[in-house]
Amino acid sequence: MKEKKKIIIIAGPTASGKTNLGIELAKKINGEIISADSMQIYKYMDIGTAKPTKEEMQGIKHHLIDIIYPDEEFSVALFKQYADNAIEQIYSKGKIPIVVGGTGLYINSLTYSLNFSDSAPDKEYREYLENISKEYGPKYLHDMLKSIDPDAANNIHPNNVKRVIRALEVFKNTGKRISDYQSTTKQNEPDYDFAYFCLDMPRDVLYDRINKRVDIMFDKGLIEEVKLLLSLGYSRDLQSMQAIGYKEVFDYLDGKISLEDVKNIIKQNSRRYAKRQLTWFRKDTRIYWIDVYNKQLDEILSNMLGYIEGKLKFL
Repeated sequence: MKEKKKIIIIAGPTASGKTNLGIELAKKINGEIISADSMQIYKYMDIGTAKPTKEEMQGIKHHLIDIIYPDEEFSVALFKQYADNAIEQIYSKGKIPIVVGGTGLYINSLTYSLNFSDSAPDKEYREYLENISKEYGPKYLHDMLKSIDPDAANNIHPNNVKRVIRALEVFKNTGKRISDYQSTTKQNEPDYDFAYFCLDMPRDVLYDRINKRVDIMFDKGLIEEVKLLLSLGYSRDLQSMQAIGYKEVFDYLDGKISLEDVKNIIKQNSRRYAKRQLTWFRKDTRIYWIDVYNKQLDEILSNMLGYIEGKLKFL
């Protein structure tokens, strides 16, 4: 049997320090990084997505950052395709792929054997559902999903219109509920062997880090970044513009809320997002949790390297 390629995954909630830790690990083990962040894929969206700068990357190559424009469509299936290609490239150089990010769906596409070929995108039906959402609201669309697939509806937030539409689209085109489809594919062997880490720290410490990060984003020029995106012709209705840190700034630019209010709303939405991320990752029993609070970098890396050696047998 052909030996599977081995990958390392570093996941965790927003502002937990994944980016820096991934870079430090890559320096230690001759690795390259594949971003598993659903917002860092977009060009021009740097500050609000906490995209690492060239200096912060410290010479470590990062894949799947700045790969599409904000008005282009992207999906989990495309992420899988790009990530598979990046893993091949990294291996061809004799290096180790390190997947770093907080988008659980993207990571799942690598840790489960997910086959996306059954249901191709259906542009007409998507537009029909998008119009329903605009006319009657996201809850109406979510109720449509609940009537055919309660399990999927339970796992998808009503405001995540993109995922609700995808679930309805799969049902229309295949006759299969996306929840059944996912539970079946999860039983199959994944394409890769992996060591899967998730970063953890006390909730109050994480929330404090999130609040400070938002202040830094404003200091770096988040409002100017949103103005630039608007000047380039990118509409606030785009999926990319629904990201936390962007959608809220539009209300400030419209004069609906004050600068202090927009900062507080972004902080609150980011904290809620982190909570949802942690809930998602805690469901996965294959994760090795790393407590990074008050730990020295060397201690964290030593812990990770020991686990990688035992799990993947290649260090």
